[in-house]
Amino acid sequence: MIERLLIANRGEIARRIVRTAHRLDIRTVAVYSDADADAPFVREADQAIAIGPAPARESYLDGGKILAAAKASGAAAIHPGYGFLSENAAFAQSVLDAGLVWVGAPPAAIRAMGLKDAAKTLMQNAGVPVTPGYLGADQSPARLQREADTIGYPVLIKAVAGGGGKGMRRVDAAGDFADALASCRREAASAFGDDHVLLEKYVTSPRHIEVQIFADTHGNCVHMFERDCSLQRRHQKVIEEAPAPGMDAATRAALCAAAVKAARAVNYVGAGTIEFIADASEGLRADRIWFMEMNTRLQVEHPVTEAITGQDLVEWQLRVASGEPLPRSQSELSIKGWAMEARLYAENPSAGFLPSIGPLSRLKLPSDIRVDSGVEEGGVVTPFYDPMIAKLIVHADRREEAAARLAAACRAVEVWPVRTNAAFLARAAADPDFVAGRIDTGFIARHPGLIPPDAPDARLVARAAQALLQGGDGPWTALQGFRAAAPSDGTIAVAMGGHIYNAVPAEGPEAVWRDGENNVLFADGQAWAFSAPRFEGGTAAGPTDGVLVAPMPGMVTALQVKMGQAVRRGEVLLVLEAMKMENGLVAPFDGVVAALEVTLGAQVREGAVLARIEKDKV
Repeated sequence: MIERLLIANRGEIARRIVRTAHRLDIRTVAVYSDADADAPFVREADQAIAIGPAPARESYLDGGKILAAAKASGAAAIHPGYGFLSENAAFAQSVLDAGLVWVGAPPAAIRAMGLKDAAKTLMQNAGVPVTPGYLGADQSPARLQREADTIGYPVLIKAVAGGGGKGMRRVDAAGDFADALASCRREAASAFGDDHVLLEKYVTSPRHIEVQIFADTHGNCVHMFERDCSLQRRHQKVIEEAPAPGMDAATRAALCAAAVKAARAVNYVGAGTIEFIADASEGLRADRIWFMEMNTRLQVEHPVTEAITGQDLVEWQLRVASGEPLPRSQSELSIKGWAMEARLYAENPSAGFLPSIGPLSRLKLPSDIRVDSGVEEGGVVTPFYDPMIAKLIVHADRREEAAARLAAACRAVEVWPVRTNAAFLARAAADPDFVAGRIDTGFIARHPGLIPPDAPDARLVARAAQALLQGGDGPWTALQGFRAAAPSDGTIAVAMGGHIYNAVPAEGPEAVWRDGENNVLFADGQAWAFSAPRFEGGTAAGPTDGVLVAPMPGMVTALQVKMGQAVRRGEVLLVLEAMKMENGLVAPFDGVVAALEVTLGAQVREGAVLARIEKDKV
């Protein structure tokens, strides 16, 4: 067994590898960039070596620095995790040339599967079913147009060196092909340095199903069943599960046999994933599932396979890399229950899923499920790397139970001031179509109601009012500058979500938290900052009085109206920048600007009155 292992990665996968390595009594070496100096994975490894500035190209993607760290630490092996250099054949070869163990796929297999057109040709020759399409060397626009016309529309143009949803275009009609091809080639050249494309028949009800395979150096190769990764947004996976809903035994046997055949065709060793696309318009059928590509590494979603098989895939990787045979034979592997994984990202669904970066002043994740996270409370989400905060993994006897557990876990997430997609994930996991297994890759686009509201409902405002009313207790003792006593009508003024409301206080589940000037209410995966509005005299306005307040501390970076100006409902009046995110504050109804309390460039505190709109008198 390997004695000292260098992990050429960061975040949650580095922590994941450390856990298994330590259980196997393997010493671990972390490498880290300047941005990750205080990250948990650095602290948890037995040794840590700095490898450069925050940008990945100057640290985690610099193979020379990683090899130098391995030599300095005395590491015998390198585990690349996923992403970064995990599928870089040249780096894998340099590791082997240095006399180290590469805990990954053979360089030849990485190269064979690295170009989609060559990989598909290889799979066709091996008898693995592939999607109807064109893989030819003639890349002239005229030839590609003719091939697309022959395949039939809709057709998919894909960069042969593509990945992550880049270099991909759907074309629905022959007249649109030329423009789509030019656009796809420009993006492919920019992202991958290669503008070659292939064509595929576009499947109208696609399911993304992948099979986990494992092979050793003794000629053994097994599958560990399938995962369904159909819930995607812009080709990025959101929720993954195992096994795939609607998969019968005969279809599973055919699919998994094809995956093993694909692995053997490239003399594979280690953990790999064979990705398939299924036409689910008539349910899952073996003759309607085709090879897409192979990922020659461990997958982000590997925990769901671990949950249903009871196997530790990282342990399997380390044992195979040490020259041992696979820990289990095919007959010793079986499916137990159902598992789901949700990717919790630092992003704002209500703002087009823009990334949200900054400090994690509050980070409370569920404690009754498996959570793989690369950050901790008090840490920072930086702009340098993938904004995933954690993976939430659940396991249950039945799929419906797993979905319910996942939705509950996502609703329980508490993060501030960074925004997350927790509420979006909770809504997806609880959606009746998802629970019933009616899914494909267009699921999210067809369900716009999954986007959580960007305004609080009456229940939330009433709970915030109750917290303000009880300001003398617990975390509210330090609150100042507001009138806790309710007026004669029993309401409390609350500044929340960019507006001021008058609400009758009402108790609710205890999920309020205070950080400096921030009073935050957590509910269903969302976080709402609130406070008592501050006025220079006068009384608080109600929810229809047109008062706009700052939802959080920030700077006014755009001021698009002036006193007396007529405005329309939904029109952006000013833009407040907070934590490098821009928040456009809009007119709540048609009216005129009756008060403007800020100027361009002004720094404002949360709850500060910014403007007031009066309704048209006409």
